[in-house]
Amino acid sequence: MEGGDEGRDDLCPCGSGKKYRHCCQGKERASASSSVLSDTMREFRRALAGNEFASEAELQAFVQDLNERLGRRPLDDFCGLSPEQMHRLLYFPFDSPQLVTFPTRLGIPPAAPLLTLFGLLAKGIGEEGLKATARGNLPRKFVQRAASAFEREGGYQRYAPGSIRTEPDFFELHVTRLVAELAGLIRKSKGRFLLRPDGRAAVTDSGAAALWPRLFLTYVRDFNWAYWDAYPALPFLQQSFLFTLYLLVVYGDQWRPVTFYEDAFLGAFPRLLEEVAPVSYGTSESLIRRCYSWRVFERFASFIGLAEIKRGSNRMLDHNFQLRSTPLLTETVSFRITAATVVPTPPAGVGRL
Repeated sequence: MEGGDEGRDDLCPCGSGKKYRHCCQGKERASASSSVLSDTMREFRRALAGNEFASEAELQAFVQDLNERLGRRPLDDFCGLSPEQMHRLLYFPFDSPQLVTFPTRLGIPPAAPLLTLFGLLAKGIGEEGLKATARGNLPRKFVQRAASAFEREGGYQRYAPGSIRTEPDFFELHVTRLVAELAGLIRKSKGRFLLRPDGRAAVTDSGAAALWPRLFLTYVRDFNWAYWDAYPALPFLQQSFLFTLYLLVVYGDQWRPVTFYEDAFLGAFPRLLEEVAPVSYGTSESLIRRCYSWRVFERFASFIGLAEIKRGSNRMLDHNFQLRSTPLLTETVSFRITAATVVPTPPAGVGRL
């Protein structure tokens, strides 16, 4: 069987038995690397060359077997993951126990900015609750006290004195309150914020060890990460959270520049560049890199304590930082995947900015 120059008349690698041009051509999702698809098509052409099949059923069986074998093959573009594993991590992150599990209780006391803020919130609500403002936010005096306490307990100083007048002014606390509500830990009743029983129990160390997995799952499943910023929506950055955590498990034992992880991410998903239009102040690539480093590392991995960040300056918006994983990462997510040995390199046409 001889296909056209681009393999359009070859059998589709999805295993449908149809020609590629009548099946998946033009339908590849952002999660599939175009270079991986090209490699797969070449594999199919080589495997089919010179073969003769006695029946359509024999051809279908051959295609299915080859497709399964290719799907299980580790790829450099995926940092050692196979296409089959990547598919499971992207589309079935909580239903793939053969690849990853999420413990329901930690073996160590968790430490994270999100947890520190929840502790301050729970303490402030106490037994009597906190009266909500007319806009339904936490009261100003509590928010200001929480900001000062957060800095004293090791949180970074980001807000100038007197700049916090409403809950959204202290956005980390605002997000914590929203996540706690989504997790069913606090509720609003008759104009007051109240703790639910699970939230009240979480203020102790032992309670936090059991509560943390619940906060984590709520943050990745129910809270919209794009709420943090004004970048393009790019929901795929959140959908691929397990791939980012896999990278941190494999490579995060030492300090690495954030560009290392940006390269790995764009190497796996280069077609994401097609989803963002360039702007006057930067290219599509620079926009995705900044969004990825901010939303995924600053506001996910660092905020919930799975990675720590080191900067050469005190500027919060300095994107040239380094990071490494924390012990909380492997307590929160347990991968059952053989660690990769592939060091990510920028894909063709993608440079470090």
